[in-house]
Amino acid sequence: MHELSITEHLLEYCMEEAHRQNVSKIRTINVCIGQLRGIIPDCIQVYLDMLSEGTIAEGAKLKAKLLPVKVRCLECGREGEMIPGRLECPFCGSLKLKLLSGKEFYIESLEVDENGNQSAASDHGLE
Repeated sequence: MHELSITEHLLEYCMEEAHRQNVSKIRTINVCIGQLRGIIPDCIQVYLDMLSEGTIAEGAKLKAKLLPVKVRCLECGREGEMIPGRLECPFCGSLKLKLLSGKEFYIESLEVDENGNQSAASDHGLE
C-alpha cells in the first residue's frame, strides 16, 4: 500500500516539473528502483493510471529499471553485487558487509510533449 503514497509524490513532482518546463503531455516516467526498496512497479502503474486521470499525465507509462544491491566486504575489501537470497560476500562468504546501493528511488527521465512536439526532459532525482 505504500506505493499509493509514493505514486502521489511521484506524480506531484512530475506535474510540477512539467509545469516549469511548459510541457503539454507526460508520456513516460522512467524511474530507477533499488531492489531493497520493496517497491512494485506494477502497483505504481495502477495508481498512476488512477491518480493521473484528467491531467497531462493521463495515460503515462511507468518504465522501471531495477538496480542491484551492491556491497563492500569489510573482510576481503572487494565490492560486488549481492546474490539474491544470500546475505554474504559474493567473494569470500563473510557477513561483514557495508551496503553501497540498493535503496535508491529516483526519476531518471521524463518523455514528454513540449508545445505539441515530443521531446525528453531528463535527470530529475526523487529520493
